[in-house]
Amino acid sequence: MTEKAIVLDEQAIRRALTRISHEILERNKGIDDCILVGIRTRGIYIAERLAERIKQIEGKEIQVGEIDITLYRDDLTVKTKDQEPQVKGSDIPVQIDNKKVILVDDVLYTGRTVRAALDALIDIGRPASIQLAVLVDRGHRELPIRADFVGKNIPTSSTEKIVVQLTEVDQQDKVSIYEN
Repeated sequence: MTEKAIVLDEQAIRRALTRISHEILERNKGIDDCILVGIRTRGIYIAERLAERIKQIEGKEIQVGEIDITLYRDDLTVKTKDQEPQVKGSDIPVQIDNKKVILVDDVLYTGRTVRAALDALIDIGRPASIQLAVLVDRGHRELPIRADFVGKNIPTSSTEKIVVQLTEVDQQDKVSIYEN
């Protein structure tokens, strides 16, 4: 797999997340009864960055949780020696009942990850609404799912792959297109 192009550098990612933060505030008329929930793994770091920006803009803190969708996936793969899926668990610090949950992920592609996250959230509680924020929407949906907040739309072919790298995991911030 070879890198074809860098589509977002560190500054572009920062700008996209700042824009999404403003859009979340505008759509929800502030952050009352809102919680950001990041999908493991990179969605968590994006949710934390959004929370930082929202605090800078609004002067208030928004709760941040994380959700592990491993057991909800329809393409579950075995990752441990004893042939069990590796589950890291969810950590949502407040009850989500009657809250506006903003689900956060790095890339929206087929919609299957989001579907699994929706199932996991509904098992935890009954939110007033669920919104979706993604850094990159690359199209090619297999399910009727769309993002409410998008950092960048990047049309891709099915042979291309979007790779999001974040400092918290990968020691650098960038989004690249790779050719298989």
